[in-house]
Amino acid sequence: MEFDASLPGILLLGLLIGLQHALEPDHVAAVTSLASGNASRPKIIREAVAWAIGHASMLMLVAAPALIFGFILSDALAGWLEFIVGIMLVGLGVHVLHRLIRERIHFHAHTHDDGKTHFHAHSHAETLVESGQSWKEAHAADPHEHEHKAMVPWRALAVGLMHGLAGSAALIVLTLAQATNIGTGLLFVAVFGIGSIIGMAALSMAISIPLGWSARRLTRLNRSIQGTVGFATIALGFAVMYETQIRGWLG
Repeated sequence: MEFDASLPGILLLGLLIGLQHALEPDHVAAVTSLASGNASRPKIIREAVAWAIGHASMLMLVAAPALIFGFILSDALAGWLEFIVGIMLVGLGVHVLHRLIRERIHFHAHTHDDGKTHFHAHSHAETLVESGQSWKEAHAADPHEHEHKAMVPWRALAVGLMHGLAGSAALIVLTLAQATNIGTGLLFVAVFGIGSIIGMAALSMAISIPLGWSARRLTRLNRSIQGTVGFATIALGFAVMYETQIRGWLG
């Protein structure tokens, strides 16, 4: 398999574009809304990396056969995929707001038997439903005992897969413009995906600072941040839907 003489430059370009691609508004909105219910930096980073892995995996799954067999997703299909991403963003934003309103999420610190102290979110929704108590009564009566389960963030992974599918058409065109053979093209896509993972991991570390700080000190501020994330994600979702399909329908 032969590669371009300019391979290092092409791969560096792919890495840099991947880093920038992770910071596109719809990606930032999706990951921020997914992470907004967490105050733990490792959990926030895990959500973001799961999104990025799903995103990169789907890009490779679509781009590889496209480069090998020479087909490109049609503009119409790409538009519908972006429209679905808009719907997904609206759903994520609504979920954030619904969680805040219904579950009355707030944050507590507690110490385990091993001496480790954790800050995390929880609610008293189940206590309210079962007892009929007011929120303050339920909060006072709740023993605040929690289990820490190691779970794969499947929702973040699924959102990343959908984002990767929607962005695959543009990536294929970009790859074809940069690479002169299939081998270089596949490497370009792989490095692009790695760049997006690194970029999203860095973004998640930045996101964890205000979420973690506000959760540890001011629950009202944290709830305000989450509410802003929810509304902003919904607004961006509707904007994506309008730009990709609705504007055409209105003619």
